[in-house]
Formats: sequence, C-alpha cells, structure tokens
Amino acid sequence: MTERRDAAPPTGFSLTLGRGVLYVATLACLAFAARALVVGAPPWPLAFAVLGAYLGLVTAGVVLMRFGMFLPVVTRGPRGAPGVALTFDDGPDPGHTERVLAALAAAGAKAAFFVIGHKADAHPELVRAIVAGGHVVGVHGYAHERLFALRGRKRVRRDLARAVASLERITGVRPVLFRPPIGHVSPAIAAVARELGLRAVGWSVRGVDGWSGARSERVAARVARGLGDGAIVLLHDGAERGTHEPAAVRALPTILETARQNGLGFVRVDAWLSD
Repeated sequence: MTERRDAAPPTGFSLTLGRGVLYVATLACLAFAARALVVGAPPWPLAFAVLGAYLGLVTAGVVLMRFGMFLPVVTRGPRGAPGVALTFDDGPDPGHTERVLAALAAAGAKAAFFVIGHKADAHPELVRAIVAGGHVVGVHGYAHERLFALRGRKRVRRDLARAVASLERITGVRPVLFRPPIGHVSPAIAAVARELGLRAVGWSVRGVDGWSGARSERVAARVARGLGDGAIVLLHDGAERGTHEPAAVRALPTILETARQNGLGFVRVDAWLSD
C-alpha cells in the first residue's frame, strides 16, 4: 500500500483552516476594540453582537473538532490513500470488545481502539488482547468526563497523563493516538495533548451507535453510505457507562462485509499519520 506520509497534521503548530479563521476573527475583534478606544464606544447592540459572534465561533471550534481550531485533527486519510480506517471508542468492555475483536479477526481487519483509562485499568487483559490482535490503542481520557472541555489545564493534564501512563503500563508502549472525550477540543485540551505528544484523530463517518436506542441495522446502513477510500469510521466497542451493548457490536459484521463487497480494504489509522 502506498502512503502519503505528509498528509496528516502534526501535533505542533499547523495553520489549519479553523485556526486561520480564529486568528482573523481575533484580529478583527482587536481592531474593533481599538477603534472604539479612538473613535468612541459603538452602540451596545453592535458591541454585544460582535462579542456574541466571537464567542459563538470559539464554541464551534471546541464542539466541532474537525475544524482543527485549537489542535490539528486527522479526519480522513491522505488524498488518494486506499482503505478504510475503523475506530472504536469507550471500551474496553467485557463481552462486547471480545466480539468486536472476533469479527475483525474473521475479516482480517485491523482497527484503532480509543479506550477509557479507568476501564483499561479494570480490564487490562482486554487491552492486551486488542494489541495482540494487531490493533492500535489510543487515549480517550481516563475518567471520560462529559464536561472535560470545561476543565482547566491542570485537571486536563492530570487526567490525560494518567490515561497515557495506564496504557503504557499495560501494553509496554506509550500511546500516541488521542480522541478527546465527546470529541470536544478546548485550548486546555489542545495544549496538554501537544505537551504529551498525542495526535488527535477525528472521523469522517459516524455510526451514531453509542446510545442505548441505536439499532444495528440503521448503524450499518449509515456507515455504508460513507464508506470509501480514506474514510475514518467512528464506532463503539463499549457503552460510555457500561450500561448496554453498543449497536456497532451487532452491526460490525455487516459493515465489514459491505466494505469487502465494495472492494475496500482496512488500514490502521496510525498508518496515515505523518512523522
């Protein structure tokens, strides 16, 4: 397989489209403020509108990680790269993760598993089984807080560093891949990810399979519509709170077969990262 190793964004400085928009908006707000100091205060409705628009832009950058506003994010494979990258979140979970591994093994497919740190500590044998199957393990936070993006840098670092240390202790290899909890990236999360040398991975196809009401046939159909070379697929091998079986567990065989019928192979997403 031919790879274009220069296509994925690095962890250091990279002028993504989202970051460029942020810089332009920030400069515009500074110019607006400077004009107010020189010429006089603008009408309050206008001032509030400008402030609201800027805060809305920043919020969008946090919630929509694919914009890469605060941290470069891999959301697709390099241009022209063959294959599909399957990724799984919120595991490992006893029973569910094993079934996912069995389905992947039967299809000869490799994937990336973004595991929750406290679950990894509770089930280290499942993490080792993931690695033994030829898959790669990434960080999905230690506690998987839903409001993680609102936490300060100190708390973010404590959580992510603990998750990194946990996976390194279990597997003997320091993890590099990172998918933030809930897929939100704040400036604090971005700074800590760079500090720890973590590479952010998003997705281009989402199964929407993690909630308890998801139906496997709908998940399979939704993923099938987005399958194509360079696609990064987001699925779940565990429920966030361990309360139910993610629909992807039952949908996966169909997804794998659909890819095979369309002549699509599978690639680990880390093969698409630049050095």
